[in-house]
Amino acid sequence: MLRPERMSKVSVAGSTQVIEPVIEAIHDLELVHLSEYEGQIEGFETGAPLSGAESAADQLVTVRSLQSMLDIEGAAVDQKRILDRETVPDRLESIRETVTDLDDRRSEIRSELTRVRDEMDSVDPFVDLGIDFDLLRGYENLSVMVGTGDREAVEDTLADAEEIEAFEVFAGTDVLAVFAYPSEPSLEDALVGVEFTEYEIPDGEGEPEAYLEQLEARQAELEADLESVEADLDAAREEHAEFLLAVEEALSIDVQKGEAPLRFATTEHAFVAEGWLPAEEFETFETAVSEAASGRVAIDQMEVAEHGEYVPTHDDHEADGEEPTAESPAEDVAADGGNVELESGDSPPVVLDNPAFAKPFELLVKAINRPTYWELDPTIPILLTFPIMFGFMIGDLGYGALYAGIGYLIVSRVDSDGLRSLGGIAVWAGVFTMLFGVLYGEIFGLHGLGDVVWGGHPPLHKGLQPNFLAYAQAWLFLSLFVGLFHLTAGYVFGFVNLLGHGLKDAFLEKGSWVVLMGGMWLWIFSTHAAGAKPDLLYTVFNRAGATIPSGTTLTADQVAFGLGFGGFPETVGLVGLALAGIGLTLLLLGEGGIGALESLNVLVNVLSYTRIAAVLLAKAGMAFVVNLLFFGAYQDPEGLFHFLVIGGHAHAPEGASVLFEGLVNMGPIGWLGGLLVLFVGHLLVLALGITSAGLQAVRLEYVEFFGKFYEGGGANYNPFGYTRRYTTTD
Repeated sequence: MLRPERMSKVSVAGSTQVIEPVIEAIHDLELVHLSEYEGQIEGFETGAPLSGAESAADQLVTVRSLQSMLDIEGAAVDQKRILDRETVPDRLESIRETVTDLDDRRSEIRSELTRVRDEMDSVDPFVDLGIDFDLLRGYENLSVMVGTGDREAVEDTLADAEEIEAFEVFAGTDVLAVFAYPSEPSLEDALVGVEFTEYEIPDGEGEPEAYLEQLEARQAELEADLESVEADLDAAREEHAEFLLAVEEALSIDVQKGEAPLRFATTEHAFVAEGWLPAEEFETFETAVSEAASGRVAIDQMEVAEHGEYVPTHDDHEADGEEPTAESPAEDVAADGGNVELESGDSPPVVLDNPAFAKPFELLVKAINRPTYWELDPTIPILLTFPIMFGFMIGDLGYGALYAGIGYLIVSRVDSDGLRSLGGIAVWAGVFTMLFGVLYGEIFGLHGLGDVVWGGHPPLHKGLQPNFLAYAQAWLFLSLFVGLFHLTAGYVFGFVNLLGHGLKDAFLEKGSWVVLMGGMWLWIFSTHAAGAKPDLLYTVFNRAGATIPSGTTLTADQVAFGLGFGGFPETVGLVGLALAGIGLTLLLLGEGGIGALESLNVLVNVLSYTRIAAVLLAKAGMAFVVNLLFFGAYQDPEGLFHFLVIGGHAHAPEGASVLFEGLVNMGPIGWLGGLLVLFVGHLLVLALGITSAGLQAVRLEYVEFFGKFYEGGGANYNPFGYTRRYTTTD
């Protein structure tokens, strides 16, 4: 599970006389991730497409064009069909003629409709003006302009213009018509200093209102025509959709097969093809291809890529200053064409090998990048950590049930693989949120669940109330341990990944960090130099009555979990410092001066995990405020918070301090406002749970955990073949 599926590199060589049945067999198997031939072998050229590939590609373009015109999208069909390939060309041509004519007609109508609507918009101001179009054009000695502007400014400007002998301004509600004599110089020149936006006078005749009615009638006519054409296209889509989808699939397969030789190395009489497939499928592949070619091919399992053995890639050669040569592969070419390296740095494609329940978390891995074949797959570690961190931070039965329910709806009703994976992650996160909600005794921020399940004493508290402050400190302390465990696992993964480079390199690059980090935090958790460290290191997991290094005797309120841990002895702390020194020395040997600069990461990275406790308290505080506003709350003499409304009756015992009366106790308007606050508030907490707890947990996975070992960049396994949805050969 922590490794991708084991892959084998295979080659097939034979006469070009059997290239088509070999391609057919490989295509039907859908197992081989074909390698690309890069032209580096003397005497071998890149293959040419098979006969008919070009014609199939042209037809495929036509089919996809028709699908676009008819707005056909892929959909599930009740039954796959067997295509009669002899009748396909005639029917396809008939559909093309019909649909093309309809599409052209639709385009013409839309274009004309756009023109008419634009003309209607241009006529509207002239309807407001109320002057016939005939009176606005055709003068020899008059200049006419229609537009918007300040009438008084226009009149003042024209009155001051020496070249204008006479003028008249007519005004509608928002439009002006300006007539000026003489026509030379132009009216535009006279109004150059005035804000005036000119309208182009439409080509209509007579009254603008009558012309607008003509345009509206034309618009209605065009809309009816467009509706008719759209109905014809809908009918064509209904009639031909499944056929076109089936033809598109069949032609795609033809093109895929026909262009396969473009990946092969060929001569006039022979070909060589290489690719990767799951190692356990080699015998199936060998049998099927050999039978298809009647035994006239040479099939070779060139290598089985072992996960623990790092194989240098083309990029590694370049980093070492070496260039792959054309001569070195050619020396390995056997007489039958076997053992040929067609592609430089041809790394195995990656098929993640995880159980079904872990598959949704592959989405989080692939969001960064697919792991390389030589890396450990972090899917299972994310499964084991992300939901727990998320659930711990939210910790509420009600919110968890909603997360799980939303996730289930997505999984059961959405077809998108990506969204289904998100739904699966939401289910996992919701289940752990419910689990921690039961342990905290909370449902939508209310503590009634703790009374029902735990008799008022749930095993865990979020630490929001003053008398449970020790729990808040305990979660900060526990976050550090979570960080140490998570980061150590990351370094161990990195160590395993680097074993292919050698044990020494792996230990210097990753093991040194584990020694440094472990030693440093061993000292921090010890009583050595305790005065420089916070007391919570010695209190929250200690016992009541114990004395901590500062001399304070602990009370029950200062202890969250009575485990008796008051820090490691000073001797252990000194051993930790020694280990940290050894780790730093190893780090300097492995990474040089940059290692010294980065050594503080062993503190910073672990402290980053305290965000878990911070989000826990923030979410609990938000839910508390929402419930406080609605129900109201009081604080009893022992310092515990209680909501005022229980069973529908407002009460506060004698001696209690009322924090807020609650909107529910403020009459009908308070009830309505309170319900709005309750609904919107909890909806906001639910949403922020994703954007805070979810994103913070993802950040810890990506930045802290992945950063210790993960590179990514693995090739996607894309086997040569086609999964049929609309056609069948049976």
